[in-house]
Amino acid sequence: MISLFAGDDAKNKILAHEKFMNSLSSGVEIFFINKNDFNKSQIESLYSGAGLFFSKCIVIFENILEFEENRDFILGKLDLMRQSENSFIFLEGKVNKPILDIFKKVRAELNIFELPKEKKEKFDNFLVANAFGQRDKLNLWVYFRQAMDRGVGMEELIGVLFWKIKDMILKKDFRKFSEIELKDSASRLSYLLPQARKKGKDAEATFEQFLLEVF
Repeated sequence: MISLFAGDDAKNKILAHEKFMNSLSSGVEIFFINKNDFNKSQIESLYSGAGLFFSKCIVIFENILEFEENRDFILGKLDLMRQSENSFIFLEGKVNKPILDIFKKVRAELNIFELPKEKKEKFDNFLVANAFGQRDKLNLWVYFRQAMDRGVGMEELIGVLFWKIKDMILKKDFRKFSEIELKDSASRLSYLLPQARKKGKDAEATFEQFLLEVF
């Protein structure tokens, strides 16, 4: 069994997930896997058969699909998970349509919780630009994820970030970055999405990878 709980309505998503967990048989071994303890060999053993000390188990993945390498591995193993005697549950943020289609293909149980559009606050794109300007890697990534969860277009976000970099170059603001670093970042941004789409890569993952590597 595969179940996916995803979307930007965190409150209702968590409530539904907890209710679902309470409905499962008690006494079953449960494994939690997140980005910090992601181990391919362990995951393969969990869908391959029973463990040494349990006959069946429940595996809960938390925000695994946010990271490209993990995501590609997991999506490639979904059909094997579907055939397993064990249960695999995914607790994720906002998931795009191509990924949802893959889960549908393996007949996963989909539980998608989205905030109504009228209730979504407009995201301040300059939060991303300013975090970049301060060379604040943590907040840069946090604001990027918030922007994606609120449906901000990547072209819009890249435009603001490109403007910020050009503004820093024009003002000769080289306190956090050298001029060469800024010009290289501006150059990479200018062809980032077209190149990703040309090569058939996930555009969001490509942009996220750029943000994580730019420092």
